[in-house]
This record gives sequence, structure tokens and C-alpha cells, in this order.
Amino acid sequence: MQGVVNVDDLRELAKKRLPKVVFDFIEGGTDDEVGLITNARAFRQMRIVPRYLIDISVRDQSTKLFGRTYSSPVGIAPTGPAGLCRRGADMMLAEAARDANVPFIMSGVSSSTIEDLGKLAPDHGWYQIYSAVDPSISEDMIKRVGDAGLKTLVFTVDVPVGSNRERSIRRGWGAQLKLTWKTKFEALCHPAWMMEWLQHGRPYLDNWTRYAGPNASAKKVADFVWSQFPAPMTWQHVERYRELWKGNFVLKGIMHPDDALRAHSIGIDGIIVSNHGGRQLDNTPSPLEVLPTICHALGDRMPVMLDGGVRRGLHVLIAFCMGAKFVFQGRPTLYGVTAGGIAGAAKALAIFRREIDISMAQIGATRLVDLSPQFLMRKEAVMPRRGS
Repeated sequence: MQGVVNVDDLRELAKKRLPKVVFDFIEGGTDDEVGLITNARAFRQMRIVPRYLIDISVRDQSTKLFGRTYSSPVGIAPTGPAGLCRRGADMMLAEAARDANVPFIMSGVSSSTIEDLGKLAPDHGWYQIYSAVDPSISEDMIKRVGDAGLKTLVFTVDVPVGSNRERSIRRGWGAQLKLTWKTKFEALCHPAWMMEWLQHGRPYLDNWTRYAGPNASAKKVADFVWSQFPAPMTWQHVERYRELWKGNFVLKGIMHPDDALRAHSIGIDGIIVSNHGGRQLDNTPSPLEVLPTICHALGDRMPVMLDGGVRRGLHVLIAFCMGAKFVFQGRPTLYGVTAGGIAGAAKALAIFRREIDISMAQIGATRLVDLSPQFLMRKEAVMPRRGS
């Protein structure tokens, strides 16, 4: 993609392609959007201290997770209805992840199916599940994940209720996208996106069509999906899903060390420290801020992963210095696939890989296992005092 140097370049291209109502949906947070700022600021407040005069001629950023070696420590987090940004986006993201040899987590409200993912990327596709009001639906989806040959199930636990996403509410987005006359007029300024909508109509949430009744329209499927959310989520649900699912089981949205310890005690295989990209509860600490406490509590008992605010390869290394064993990002590859399809998603992953490689060389770390808190210093520790 000519002229694209970093994730911000992909963001600008995505912004140009999407109507404002859609771009604000993927870009926004909840309430005052403090969480968005906090997630990004947490990385900016860390300083990384390089070590020089080290032989860095051979560098390796491969990472082992759940018995599989990935080429890079950055996977693709679930990003909701990506198909609204570009038709077929879920499978494009899966293909880019497969080709880059990194994991892709399909959203529980994707526009493609578990079975599609199993055919395209069985070794790289993970599936995200939410609890449904009808427990038989969740249990059937878990069975489908296994039948499709996928090996990792991700249970997102940080959506007990719908959030107050004021930016989207102001644009007329409630539970789902509705094109009003105002938004239709604005969408005409984005002809590539509008042509997809006119040609194909509202994207189906295909994983749910079999539960919504025979011959249900895309709108009826969407209405049915939102009638199933939010659903009760308790540790009893986790235990039930653990009983049903025999593969790798990950909890996403853990932010407290006691919850991490309880997850381990009932047989969870890994956690993703996350505040849902700042989209659920405002004024939480960033995942990066709580990461060290959680890692200290767990030790080496299970892998601790992270998402939220990751925009640079150097951010990935900071997270590893603080104890993370893997990192996920969502918006950067969503920008990429929106801007350029498979090529755009691949470009986002390549940007991370290149930045990680350069940063490892700069700080004198040839392997990710070399990273530790000794490379880090908080911004406040190095800021000069006023008047000095």
C-alpha cells in the first residue's frame, strides 16, 4: 500500500472510506472516553532504556503459546461487526493472520461463520464467545467451534450490560446501525462503502442465522442477536463452558489479580488483560497498568496476554517487559482491512513486525524472553523538576 508507513496512515485511509457513523462506532469509547486516552497514555508514560554493545545481528520475535510457535507476538483481537467496514472483512483478517502465522480471534458477532474460519485458518483461528440469554445457543456454539477444528475458545467476560457509547448515540446508532436520511446523505460522500451497502444490503451476522428462525432477514437476525445480549455471566458459566470445551480456554476482560487466580483455580488456560478497548466502563485503569500485579499474582501458572491501546511495535515490547506473554490489537488491523482488504490487514501486521524487529535491535534484545522490567522506567522518574 503506497505511502503507508504506520498504523496512523491506515487509520486515515479507513476514515476516508467510512461514513462518519461507522468510523465513530469503531473509534469511540464509552461515557467521556477517558479509557481511550488512558490506554494510549499508559504506553506513552513508559520509557524503555536501551542496552548497547550487544550482538544483535540475529533477532527472533517468534513466540510460543499453547504449544504453537507464532512468527510474531501480535495477534488480531475480535473487533465486532467488522463486515460493516468492508464486506468479508472477518475472513480477510483470518487470511492475513494465517499468512503471517499469528492468531486471529473471530468476534462473536462477526459476519462470517465458525465453519468458515475452520476451513480457512483452523490452526490460527480462535473464536470469541459471549453468554447468550438462551444457554443452549452458547453451548451449541461451543460444539460448533470444536467441530470446525478450532483449538482455542475465548470467553469475553467484560460485557455484563450494554455500555453508554455517547459518540455513537449522537450519530443515531443504537443497538445496531440504522441509516437515517442524514446518515445516508453523509454516506454518499463515501461511495465505495455505499456501493457495498446498496449491492449487498445489511451484513448478516451469519453465526446466528440458524438460531433466528427460518429465512430470517439480516435485520431479524440482528434483532435476535441483540435480544440475547446482555446475558447473565457468572463463574458458574465459566465452569460450565470449561466442562464443555476441551481445548484451550481463555478468559478475556480480566482486570483484577483475584479474578485471574480464580480463573486458574478452575482450569482456565490463559487470560487476556483487557478493558474492551475502552468501550465498556470508563475511568478504569489501562490493561498495561494492572498487568504487572496480575503477572505477579499468577507467576508462571498460565500465560497472561494483553490488549488495549497497542499501536506500535515498541508497545508490544513494553508489555512483554511487564510480563505479558502475548499481545493482541484490534483497531490497527481493522483500519487496515477497511482501507485495503487483505493487503491492508497484512500491511498492519507487517508494520508491527518491522517495528518490533527494529526496537529489539535498538534496545539490545535478540529474543522476547530477554525482555524484563530492567528495560523500563516510568516517565515521572526521568522528568526534570521544575526550575532545574
